Amino acid sequence: MAKGGKGPKGKKITLNVAKNCIKITFDGRKRLDLSKMGITTFPKCILRLNDVDELDLSRNLIRKLPDSISKFQNLRWLDLHSNYIDKLPESIGQMTSLLYLNVSNNRLTTNGLPVELNQLKNIRTVNLGLNHLDSVPTTLGALKELHEVGLHDNLLNTIPASISKLPKLKKLNIKRNPFPKADESDMFVDSIKRLENLYLVEEKDLCTSCVQKCQQARDKLNKIRSMAPTTPRKAIFSNLVSPNSMAKDSQEDWR
Repeated sequence: MAKGGKGPKGKKITLNVAKNCIKITFDGRKRLDLSKMGITTFPKCILRLNDVDELDLSRNLIRKLPDSISKFQNLRWLDLHSNYIDKLPESIGQMTSLLYLNVSNNRLTTNGLPVELNQLKNIRTVNLGLNHLDSVPTTLGALKELHEVGLHDNLLNTIPASISKLPKLKKLNIKRNPFPKADESDMFVDSIKRLENLYLVEEKDLCTSCVQKCQQARDKLNKIRSMAPTTPRKAIFSNLVSPNSMAKDSQEDWR
């Protein structure tokens, strides 16, 4: 701690510095990468770069996010992991283009997650692991596009049924929580894991139509197997003689 009780002075991010941190991803998207820069306060100058598709502020010292973060209306990918954030602003619900949100390894409590999260109707991945959540926010049950949810390393003792009923959920990480019985959590995620185990490649690596074709092929194979007789039939070849019968009858001719 610095003199006078103040926290460490972070690196000042100017607009020019931020512009030089914009990268183009392999799929042609603009990513503003300000990770690992010792930032203590959200740099409001980056709001002038609100046309970026991805924003990485991970591994800094940020404690608070401003309401103005909602100005990133095109943002699809937001990484805030490994900071000191204890609350998300209500305005985050206005960032409806978000597909990916990582706020793991912060200081979030259940009360620090706004109800407005349920407005992120397009979001696919949410990582809330390594925080101080003592219950799962009911807002997650309203996010029907969720594919992956991280709730590991929190203070959870139960998972609401609304999470298991998410129609597109493929991965759920709830490890290292104080559940009353470990086997109960295993049973909960079993139905999610079962779908992935049907494929020799991970489902995320296949397009939707390919996954459907694989599932249809498996269903067809299972149907054929169910129709097959349980015991194999014994083949009957009435017109054939035993292999050595002719040789036995004619062995005198060969001598």
